Amino acid sequence: MSDQYRVRNNELPHFITTTIVGWVDVFGRRIQKESLVDSLAYCQRNKGLIIYAWCLMSNHLHMICQSDDENRSLASIIRDFKTYSSKQILRIIKKDRESRREWMLPLFREACVHLKRNQRYKVWQNGYHSVEIYSQAVLEQKLRYIHMNPVKDKIVERPEDYIFSSARNYADLKGLLDVEIVTRKWYYET
Repeated sequence: MSDQYRVRNNELPHFITTTIVGWVDVFGRRIQKESLVDSLAYCQRNKGLIIYAWCLMSNHLHMICQSDDENRSLASIIRDFKTYSSKQILRIIKKDRESRREWMLPLFREACVHLKRNQRYKVWQNGYHSVEIYSQAVLEQKLRYIHMNPVKDKIVERPEDYIFSSARNYADLKGLLDVEIVTRKWYYET
């Protein structure tokens, strides 16, 4: 993974994108979406994950997030999240009559054959794309990008209509996750 996409400053929030191996549309199924939301909520409660914005698409997740603890890196939280959510994704594929199981499991198995450690399946692509939120302009651009993703994909007409996104929280509607709402003049001086 390129060094430019790593979390360097744990004190700043980051725009994170993590993607399923082969861009497989795992999250086209409601049960998978709900399981991923549960994994994020677990990380919020138990790992110190602060989420400012998020959007789950069919094969990737966008977030603006950070660690609430200077002794726990955002990188370690994301690693733990990906490990746990991978297990949940595979559990659902194996147990819930997933019609795509016959080709998904071999694809996830093939994705880890080159790995040195003994691993049977690989669900998430290596690493994640991370951009430090270093200014108000970057924050606003990433917030808009995250919330407009389902609109651009023609899933909904308005961002707040997409259930699996923090756009609902920002529109004063009930969201699936608790998020820290970012005000217009966050903590940056402009």
